[in-house]
Amino acid sequence: MEHSNQSCISEFFLIGLTYAPDFESIIFTLFLSMYFVTIFGNILIILAVSFDSHLHTPMYFFIASLSFTDICISTTIIPKLLVNIQTQDQSISYTGCLSQVCFVFIFGGLESCLLAVMAYDCYVAIGHPLRYTVIMKPFLCVLLVFLSLLISTMHALLHSLMLLNLTFCTDQNILHIFCELVQVIKLACSDTFINTLLIYTVTSVFVGVPLSGIIFSYIQIVSSILKISSVQGQKKAFSTCGSHLTVVCLFYGTAFGVYMNSAVSESPSKNVIFSMMYIVVPQILNPFIYSLRNREVKQAMRHLIFSVVL
Repeated sequence: MEHSNQSCISEFFLIGLTYAPDFESIIFTLFLSMYFVTIFGNILIILAVSFDSHLHTPMYFFIASLSFTDICISTTIIPKLLVNIQTQDQSISYTGCLSQVCFVFIFGGLESCLLAVMAYDCYVAIGHPLRYTVIMKPFLCVLLVFLSLLISTMHALLHSLMLLNLTFCTDQNILHIFCELVQVIKLACSDTFINTLLIYTVTSVFVGVPLSGIIFSYIQIVSSILKISSVQGQKKAFSTCGSHLTVVCLFYGTAFGVYMNSAVSESPSKNVIFSMMYIVVPQILNPFIYSLRNREVKQAMRHLIFSVVL
């Protein structure tokens, strides 16, 4: 019995979120509000880009793809969390847990790759403005998004399939609000050396390559901006990638915070808080960043809302 996943364990319990019964409605309302804001804001950006012909450019195509990814990440985690709070049942099935691990890796990785692609798009727009339409053709844009999804899926399936080789026996309590890979591996009673090795090698490469691409792109962007003689031209060039730079700092800043906290802290509550900042906060703020800092998106969203209301 101890060597069979299916006979030893059929579910896990997500015990990362603890609260007094009196605060149940408040916690539920808080997460429901965050989920609603995330879905509404990102759908609004997708619709604005889709229906406004002025936004049918590579940059806005990538923004819409990022918004779709944010919706998927939030939908992978928050609805299950809301159900658990409402029913006061913290369980998640074995299959559901492994599926959650897989989808978190797919959409989290896709967001990382999309940010790298968007950095390259900013570099081409600023460094080679006259050749921008020639380089960033629609076919290339779709291909870059497809390759990002393919690479992210392969990375996620690698970790998910390796989880199937682990044996889980008695401990079913996951000290998190969702099935986070490291926390799930800690519950295994079989050898986890290969799984741990994959986390530190493959995941490091998978995160490091897009981040290196972003850094390289921004070095080229800064170099191109400094070559512009007028201050007004420099400000206009920087405003082209200002929103993207903010999103990059938010995404990787919270990710770095999660990593540092897990490395130095043994407190499960702190790990949950930092993970929430990484998995929820960027998805909520991204629509506000792109709408408030981008006049074209703001106008398109305003026109879309007025057309629906009126």
